[in-house]
Amino acid sequence: MLDPAFLRPIAHRGLHDAANGVIENTAPAFKAAIEHGYAIECDVMAAAGGRPVVFHDDILDRLTHKTGPVARLDSDDLKRIRYRESDTVGILTLTEFLALCGARVPLVVEIKSDWAPPDRAFLGEIARLAAAHAGPIAMMSFDPAVMAVLKELAPRVPRGIVSGRYRDDDGTPWWPQLGRWRCWKLANLLESGPAAPDFVAYQVQALPTLATRLSRSFYGRPLLTWTVRTEEDRRRAGRYADAPIFEGYRP
Repeated sequence: MLDPAFLRPIAHRGLHDAANGVIENTAPAFKAAIEHGYAIECDVMAAAGGRPVVFHDDILDRLTHKTGPVARLDSDDLKRIRYRESDTVGILTLTEFLALCGARVPLVVEIKSDWAPPDRAFLGEIARLAAAHAGPIAMMSFDPAVMAVLKELAPRVPRGIVSGRYRDDDGTPWWPQLGRWRCWKLANLLESGPAAPDFVAYQVQALPTLATRLSRSFYGRPLLTWTVRTEEDRRRAGRYADAPIFEGYRP
């Protein structure tokens, strides 16, 4: 079950502000969110050896002065990575992120997936760290198979399914390899059963949907919504969801 403490504004990748050198998923962004009392959402993926690190993209190019896959980074590399337009150096490991935040605010950890069979060693380390964390923590992923494994590995840590339209406004699918039929099933939460999710996080521009209404009213799952940026998004989130995952403003 998702703790009611999560049902408040959640800072998307921390309270980041790139124009002022505060970059998403970095220590300064997380510290800013904590200072303002917001819950925090972050992204986790695997570096070398399956080590969980806090980073959104699978390559370094967009956010840092390095290029290439995050999966190639070892422990020494992580400490030396410098972010663009910022004084921040070092990609946080999940261990470092949890230590930084402590029990001060609720944490929502989104686990990135390449839609291959889940890496149980990688997920096992995430499960171990989440289960040992002293404060409120929840895990979520677009990939229901990831959450089904975490249901087994960390049954007491709340689990969520992230979903949405599964396509851009022009109809381009987010993950072309999944195919139209599977995207439709995922958008309608039809693969969520084995994960037994405690909550759903759904794309705000797609709300409301029949699937999210049923999940919220019939199954009693709280509905988070992402990424809330505009006044229209805020109104939609307030009407159809229980908490916004926001960026670009302060609620």
